[in-house]
Amino acid sequence: MAKLRVGLIFGGRSVEHEVSVASATSILQALDPGRYDVTLIAVDPRGGWHLGQPDQLPESVARGPEVLPPGRSGERALRSVASGEPVARLDVVFPIVHGSGGEDGSLQGLLESAGLAYVGAGVLGSALQMDKEVTKRLLGAAGLPVVPGELVRRSDLQRDGGSCARRALEAIGLPAFVKPACLGSSVGIAKVEREELLLPALREAARYDAKILVERAITGREIEVAVLGNEQPEASVPGEIVPKADWYDYESKYVDEGTDLRVPAELPEGVCEQLRRLALRAFRLLEGAGLARVDFFVERDSRRIWINEVNSLPGFTEVSMYPRLWAASGLSYPALIDRLIELGLERERARRELERTYRRG
Repeated sequence: MAKLRVGLIFGGRSVEHEVSVASATSILQALDPGRYDVTLIAVDPRGGWHLGQPDQLPESVARGPEVLPPGRSGERALRSVASGEPVARLDVVFPIVHGSGGEDGSLQGLLESAGLAYVGAGVLGSALQMDKEVTKRLLGAAGLPVVPGELVRRSDLQRDGGSCARRALEAIGLPAFVKPACLGSSVGIAKVEREELLLPALREAARYDAKILVERAITGREIEVAVLGNEQPEASVPGEIVPKADWYDYESKYVDEGTDLRVPAELPEGVCEQLRRLALRAFRLLEGAGLARVDFFVERDSRRIWINEVNSLPGFTEVSMYPRLWAASGLSYPALIDRLIELGLERERARRELERTYRRG
Protein backbone atom coordinates (compact mmCIF):
# COMPACT_ATOMS: atom_id res chain seq x y z
CA MET A 1 0.00 0.00 0.00
CA ALA A 2 1.29 3.46 -0.91
CA LYS A 3 2.51 5.63 1.93
CA LEU A 4 0.40 8.58 3.01
CA ARG A 5 2.07 11.87 2.02
CA VAL A 6 2.11 14.06 5.13
CA GLY A 7 3.13 17.71 5.16
CA LEU A 8 4.37 18.83 8.59
CA ILE A 9 4.02 22.62 8.74
CA PHE A 10 5.71 24.48 11.60
CA GLY A 11 7.37 27.75 12.60
CA GLY A 12 5.33 30.82 11.78
CA ARG A 13 5.36 34.57 12.32
CA SER A 14 4.25 34.65 15.95
CA VAL A 15 6.16 34.85 19.22
CA GLU A 16 5.48 31.11 19.59
CA HIS A 17 7.77 30.24 16.65
CA GLU A 18 10.31 28.33 18.78
CA VAL A 19 7.58 26.38 20.58
CA SER A 20 6.23 25.28 17.19
CA VAL A 21 9.67 24.05 16.06
CA ALA A 22 9.98 22.00 19.25
CA SER A 23 6.55 20.42 18.67
CA ALA A 24 7.42 19.59 15.05
CA THR A 25 10.70 17.97 16.08
CA SER A 26 8.88 15.57 18.41
CA ILE A 27 6.12 14.77 15.88
CA LEU A 28 8.67 14.04 13.14
CA GLN A 29 10.49 11.55 15.37
CA ALA A 30 7.21 9.73 16.10
CA LEU A 31 5.85 9.51 12.52
CA ASP A 32 6.24 5.94 11.25
CA PRO A 33 8.44 6.03 8.08
CA GLY A 34 6.82 2.77 7.02
CA ARG A 35 3.39 4.47 6.86
CA TYR A 36 4.19 8.07 6.00
CA ASP A 37 6.17 9.95 3.39
CA VAL A 38 6.90 13.16 5.30
CA THR A 39 7.58 16.59 3.83
CA LEU A 40 8.80 19.29 6.21
CA ILE A 41 7.48 22.80 5.61
CA ALA A 42 8.97 25.59 7.70
CA VAL A 43 7.26 28.98 7.84
CA ASP A 44 9.95 31.56 8.56
CA PRO A 45 9.40 34.69 10.73
CA ARG A 46 8.72 36.71 7.55
CA GLY A 47 6.01 34.28 6.41
CA GLY A 48 7.98 32.50 3.67
CA TRP A 49 7.49 28.73 3.22
CA HIS A 50 10.56 26.49 2.94
CA LEU A 51 10.83 22.84 1.90
CA GLY A 52 12.70 20.20 3.87
CA GLN A 53 13.12 16.42 4.01
CA PRO A 54 12.50 14.09 6.97
CA ASP A 55 16.22 13.52 7.53
CA GLN A 56 16.67 17.22 8.34
CA LEU A 57 16.36 18.86 11.73
CA PRO A 58 13.23 21.04 11.60
CA GLU A 59 15.18 24.04 12.91
CA SER A 60 17.35 23.99 9.75
CA VAL A 61 14.53 23.79 7.18
CA ALA A 62 13.85 27.57 7.15
CA ARG A 63 17.17 27.95 5.31
CA GLY A 64 16.02 25.61 2.53
CA PRO A 65 14.42 26.30 -0.86
CA GLU A 66 11.35 28.53 -0.79
CA VAL A 67 8.04 27.09 -1.95
CA LEU A 68 4.51 28.29 -2.56
CA PRO A 69 1.41 26.70 -1.00
CA PRO A 70 -1.15 25.08 -3.32
CA GLY A 71 -2.71 27.76 -5.49
CA ARG A 72 -6.08 26.25 -6.30
CA SER A 73 -8.50 23.62 -5.03
CA GLY A 74 -7.49 20.06 -5.77
CA GLU A 75 -3.89 20.86 -6.67
CA ARG A 76 -2.47 19.60 -3.34
CA ALA A 77 1.11 20.36 -4.38
CA LEU A 78 3.79 22.77 -3.23
CA ARG A 79 5.52 24.67 -6.01
CA SER A 80 9.07 25.93 -6.20
CA VAL A 81 9.38 29.72 -6.03
CA ALA A 82 12.39 29.51 -8.35
CA SER A 83 10.89 27.36 -11.12
CA GLY A 84 7.15 27.32 -10.51
CA GLU A 85 7.17 23.54 -10.83
CA PRO A 86 5.52 21.13 -8.35
CA VAL A 87 8.09 19.85 -5.85
CA ALA A 88 5.96 18.00 -3.27
CA ARG A 89 2.48 16.52 -3.38
CA LEU A 90 0.52 16.08 -0.17
CA ASP A 91 -2.42 13.97 1.03
CA VAL A 92 -2.79 15.53 4.47
CA VAL A 93 -1.18 18.33 6.47
CA PHE A 94 -0.26 18.36 10.15
CA PRO A 95 -0.17 22.11 10.93
CA ILE A 96 1.70 22.62 14.17
CA VAL A 97 2.09 26.38 13.80
CA HIS A 98 1.27 27.79 17.23
CA GLY A 99 0.03 31.33 17.69
CA SER A 100 -1.34 33.94 15.29
CA GLY A 101 -1.32 32.95 11.64
CA GLY A 102 -1.24 29.27 12.56
CA GLU A 103 -4.02 28.39 14.97
CA ASP A 104 -6.34 31.35 14.44
CA GLY A 105 -8.04 30.03 11.28
CA SER A 106 -5.74 31.77 8.79
CA LEU A 107 -3.71 28.69 7.85
CA GLN A 108 -6.79 26.49 8.06
CA GLY A 109 -8.57 28.70 5.52
CA LEU A 110 -5.64 28.42 3.13
CA LEU A 111 -5.62 24.63 3.41
CA GLU A 112 -9.38 24.40 2.89
CA SER A 113 -9.16 26.62 -0.19
CA ALA A 114 -6.61 24.16 -1.58
CA GLY A 115 -8.85 21.19 -0.76
CA LEU A 116 -6.18 19.71 1.53
CA ALA A 117 -7.02 17.51 4.49
CA TYR A 118 -5.46 18.73 7.71
CA VAL A 119 -5.25 17.91 11.39
CA GLY A 120 -7.23 19.92 13.91
CA ALA A 121 -10.07 22.40 14.13
CA GLY A 122 -11.48 24.19 11.09
CA VAL A 123 -11.50 27.89 10.31
CA LEU A 124 -14.29 28.85 12.70
CA GLY A 125 -13.26 26.54 15.53
CA SER A 126 -9.65 27.70 15.34
CA ALA A 127 -10.63 31.36 15.35
CA LEU A 128 -13.04 30.98 18.27
CA GLN A 129 -10.62 29.07 20.48
CA MET A 130 -7.74 31.42 19.70
CA ASP A 131 -9.68 34.44 20.96
CA LYS A 132 -9.95 34.03 24.72
CA GLU A 133 -12.42 36.89 25.03
CA VAL A 134 -14.84 35.41 22.47
CA THR A 135 -14.36 31.99 24.08
CA LYS A 136 -15.38 33.47 27.43
CA ARG A 137 -18.47 35.16 25.96
CA LEU A 138 -19.72 32.02 24.18
CA LEU A 139 -19.10 29.61 27.03
CA GLY A 140 -20.55 32.04 29.58
CA ALA A 141 -23.69 32.54 27.46
CA ALA A 142 -24.15 28.76 27.45
CA GLY A 143 -23.98 28.67 31.22
CA LEU A 144 -20.51 27.20 31.60
CA PRO A 145 -18.39 28.46 34.51
CA VAL A 146 -15.80 30.83 33.03
CA VAL A 147 -13.29 32.91 34.96
CA PRO A 148 -14.71 36.47 35.27
CA GLY A 149 -12.92 38.89 32.98
CA GLU A 150 -13.01 42.41 31.55
CA LEU A 151 -12.04 43.34 27.99
CA VAL A 152 -9.70 46.27 27.33
CA ARG A 153 -9.06 47.31 23.74
CA ARG A 154 -5.65 48.60 22.72
CA SER A 155 -7.20 51.60 20.96
CA ASP A 156 -8.99 52.61 24.20
CA LEU A 157 -5.81 52.07 26.19
CA GLN A 158 -3.90 54.39 23.88
CA ARG A 159 -6.57 57.12 24.25
CA ASP A 160 -7.06 56.93 28.01
CA GLY A 161 -5.09 54.23 29.79
CA GLY A 162 -6.00 55.45 33.25
CA SER A 163 -9.72 55.12 32.58
CA CYS A 164 -9.22 51.58 31.21
CA ALA A 165 -7.27 50.55 34.30
CA ARG A 166 -9.90 51.99 36.65
CA ARG A 167 -12.72 50.24 34.80
CA ALA A 168 -10.94 46.89 34.96
CA LEU A 169 -10.12 47.39 38.61
CA GLU A 170 -13.76 48.12 39.47
CA ALA A 171 -15.01 45.14 37.49
CA ILE A 172 -12.44 42.51 38.51
CA GLY A 173 -10.45 43.74 41.50
CA LEU A 174 -7.03 42.48 42.54
CA PRO A 175 -5.19 40.21 42.29
CA ALA A 176 -5.81 39.78 38.58
CA PHE A 177 -4.16 38.38 35.49
CA VAL A 178 -3.62 40.59 32.44
CA LYS A 179 -3.20 38.75 29.16
CA PRO A 180 -3.35 39.26 25.38
CA ALA A 181 -6.66 37.82 24.20
CA CYS A 182 -5.27 36.01 21.16
CA LEU A 183 -1.91 34.59 22.18
CA GLY A 184 -0.59 31.47 23.90
CA SER A 185 2.40 30.10 25.81
CA SER A 186 1.83 32.74 28.55
CA VAL A 187 3.53 35.41 26.41
CA GLY A 188 2.60 38.93 27.54
CA ILE A 189 0.79 37.74 30.67
CA ALA A 190 1.31 39.36 34.07
CA LYS A 191 -0.12 38.71 37.51
CA VAL A 192 -1.03 42.07 39.06
CA GLU A 193 -1.35 42.42 42.83
CA ARG A 194 -0.90 46.18 43.25
CA GLU A 195 -3.03 48.90 41.67
CA GLU A 196 -0.08 50.91 40.33
CA LEU A 197 1.11 47.89 38.33
CA LEU A 198 -2.14 47.38 36.41
CA LEU A 199 -1.63 50.03 33.73
CA PRO A 200 1.98 48.95 32.95
CA ALA A 201 0.73 45.34 32.63
CA LEU A 202 -2.02 46.43 30.24
CA ARG A 203 0.50 48.30 28.11
CA GLU A 204 2.84 45.30 28.05
CA ALA A 205 0.02 42.98 26.90
CA ALA A 206 -0.97 45.56 24.25
CA ARG A 207 2.45 45.06 22.63
CA TYR A 208 1.17 41.67 21.40
CA ASP A 209 -2.55 42.10 20.76
CA ALA A 210 -5.31 44.62 20.09
CA LYS A 211 -7.52 42.98 22.74
CA ILE A 212 -6.45 42.51 26.35
CA LEU A 213 -8.21 40.53 29.06
CA VAL A 214 -8.12 41.33 32.76
CA GLU A 215 -9.21 38.22 34.65
CA ARG A 216 -9.84 37.46 38.28
CA ALA A 217 -6.98 35.51 39.85
CA ILE A 218 -8.44 32.21 41.04
CA THR A 219 -6.78 30.56 44.03
CA GLY A 220 -6.84 26.93 43.11
CA ARG A 221 -5.30 23.99 41.30
CA GLU A 222 -4.50 24.18 37.56
CA ILE A 223 -6.10 21.19 35.85
CA GLU A 224 -6.08 20.27 32.16
CA VAL A 225 -8.13 17.83 30.11
CA ALA A 226 -7.32 16.69 26.56
CA VAL A 227 -10.07 16.18 23.99
CA LEU A 228 -9.75 14.00 20.88
CA GLY A 229 -12.24 13.41 18.06
CA ASN A 230 -14.59 15.01 15.57
CA GLU A 231 -18.33 14.36 15.85
CA GLN A 232 -17.95 12.01 18.83
CA PRO A 233 -15.04 13.42 20.86
CA GLU A 234 -13.54 11.77 23.91
CA ALA A 235 -11.95 13.34 26.98
CA SER A 236 -8.79 12.16 28.69
CA VAL A 237 -8.09 11.75 32.37
CA PRO A 238 -7.39 15.15 33.99
CA GLY A 239 -3.84 16.21 34.76
CA GLU A 240 -2.51 18.82 37.17
CA ILE A 241 0.19 21.45 36.68
CA VAL A 242 2.16 22.40 39.76
CA PRO A 243 4.59 25.16 38.77
CA LYS A 244 7.57 26.00 40.93
CA ALA A 245 6.82 29.69 40.32
CA ASP A 246 3.78 31.58 41.61
CA TRP A 247 1.92 30.78 38.37
CA TYR A 248 2.41 28.86 35.10
CA ASP A 249 4.36 31.44 33.09
CA TYR A 250 6.55 31.02 29.97
CA GLU A 251 9.62 30.12 32.04
CA SER A 252 7.66 27.44 33.91
CA LYS A 253 6.40 25.95 30.65
CA TYR A 254 9.58 25.85 28.60
CA VAL A 255 12.65 26.69 30.70
CA ASP A 256 12.26 25.79 34.38
CA GLU A 257 12.50 22.04 34.96
CA GLY A 258 10.95 22.39 38.41
CA THR A 259 7.36 22.37 37.11
CA ASP A 260 5.56 19.19 38.17
CA LEU A 261 3.04 17.65 35.74
CA ARG A 262 0.89 15.18 37.66
CA VAL A 263 -0.95 12.79 35.38
CA PRO A 264 -3.51 11.71 36.33
CA ALA A 265 -4.47 14.41 38.80
CA GLU A 266 -5.35 13.32 42.33
CA LEU A 267 -9.00 14.33 42.39
CA PRO A 268 -12.23 12.63 43.48
CA GLU A 269 -13.80 10.64 40.65
CA GLY A 270 -16.88 12.86 40.72
CA VAL A 271 -14.76 15.96 40.09
CA CYS A 272 -12.89 14.16 37.28
CA GLU A 273 -16.16 13.25 35.59
CA GLN A 274 -17.40 16.83 35.89
CA LEU A 275 -14.18 18.13 34.34
CA ARG A 276 -14.47 15.70 31.42
CA ARG A 277 -18.10 16.63 30.80
CA LEU A 278 -17.29 20.35 30.84
CA ALA A 279 -14.31 19.81 28.51
CA LEU A 280 -16.51 18.02 25.96
CA ARG A 281 -19.22 20.69 26.18
CA ALA A 282 -16.68 23.47 25.66
CA PHE A 283 -15.13 21.58 22.73
CA ARG A 284 -18.49 21.21 20.98
CA LEU A 285 -19.64 24.78 21.72
CA LEU A 286 -16.43 26.17 20.19
CA GLU A 287 -16.63 24.02 17.03
CA GLY A 288 -13.71 21.84 18.06
CA ALA A 289 -12.36 19.11 15.80
CA GLY A 290 -9.43 16.76 16.01
CA LEU A 291 -7.85 17.96 19.22
CA ALA A 292 -8.03 20.55 21.97
CA ARG A 293 -6.83 21.02 25.52
CA VAL A 294 -9.26 22.54 28.01
CA ASP A 295 -7.67 24.33 30.98
CA PHE A 296 -9.43 24.64 34.33
CA PHE A 297 -9.00 26.00 37.82
CA VAL A 298 -10.37 23.95 40.71
CA GLU A 299 -10.69 25.91 43.95
CA ARG A 300 -8.92 24.13 46.77
CA ASP A 301 -11.57 24.33 49.49
CA SER A 302 -14.88 24.42 47.64
CA ARG A 303 -13.69 22.41 44.60
CA ARG A 304 -15.59 24.87 42.46
CA ILE A 305 -14.56 24.51 38.82
CA TRP A 306 -13.74 27.36 36.45
CA ILE A 307 -12.88 27.09 32.74
CA ASN A 308 -9.78 29.15 32.04
CA GLU A 309 -9.31 28.68 28.28
CA VAL A 310 -9.51 26.21 25.38
CA ASN A 311 -6.52 25.55 23.10
CA SER A 312 -7.17 24.15 19.62
CA LEU A 313 -3.46 23.47 18.98
CA PRO A 314 -1.71 22.76 22.28
CA GLY A 315 2.01 22.18 22.68
CA PHE A 316 2.88 18.79 21.18
CA THR A 317 6.29 17.63 22.32
CA GLU A 318 6.29 14.16 23.80
CA VAL A 319 6.51 15.67 27.30
CA SER A 320 3.77 18.26 26.68
CA MET A 321 0.60 17.93 28.71
CA TYR A 322 -1.71 16.99 25.81
CA PRO A 323 0.21 13.84 24.77
CA ARG A 324 0.88 12.96 28.41
CA LEU A 325 -2.83 13.04 29.18
CA TRP A 326 -3.57 10.64 26.35
CA ALA A 327 -0.67 8.37 27.27
CA ALA A 328 -2.19 8.10 30.76
CA SER A 329 -5.55 7.38 29.10
CA GLY A 330 -4.10 4.47 27.10
CA LEU A 331 -3.05 6.09 23.81
CA SER A 332 0.68 6.30 23.08
CA TYR A 333 2.31 9.30 21.42
CA PRO A 334 2.77 7.62 17.99
CA ALA A 335 -0.76 6.18 18.13
CA LEU A 336 -2.13 9.62 19.03
CA ILE A 337 -0.47 11.15 15.97
CA ASP A 338 -1.88 8.36 13.77
CA ARG A 339 -5.36 9.01 15.15
CA LEU A 340 -5.13 12.76 14.56
CA ILE A 341 -4.15 12.19 10.94
CA GLU A 342 -7.09 9.80 10.52
CA LEU A 343 -9.45 12.41 11.98
CA GLY A 344 -8.12 15.07 9.57
CA LEU A 345 -8.74 12.78 6.59
CA GLU A 346 -12.20 11.95 7.96
CA ARG A 347 -13.16 15.64 8.10
CA GLU A 348 -11.97 16.23 4.53
CA ARG A 349 -14.01 13.26 3.27
CA ALA A 350 -17.09 14.70 5.00
CA ARG A 351 -16.47 18.11 3.36
CA ARG A 352 -16.21 16.50 -0.07
CA GLU A 353 -19.61 14.85 0.38
CA LEU A 354 -21.29 18.25 0.52
CA GLU A 355 -22.97 19.53 -2.63
CA ARG A 356 -21.14 22.46 -4.24
CA THR A 357 -23.64 23.04 -7.04
CA TYR A 358 -27.30 23.90 -6.53
CA ARG A 359 -29.60 21.51 -8.39
CA ARG A 360 -33.18 22.66 -8.73
CA GLY A 361 -35.76 20.02 -7.98
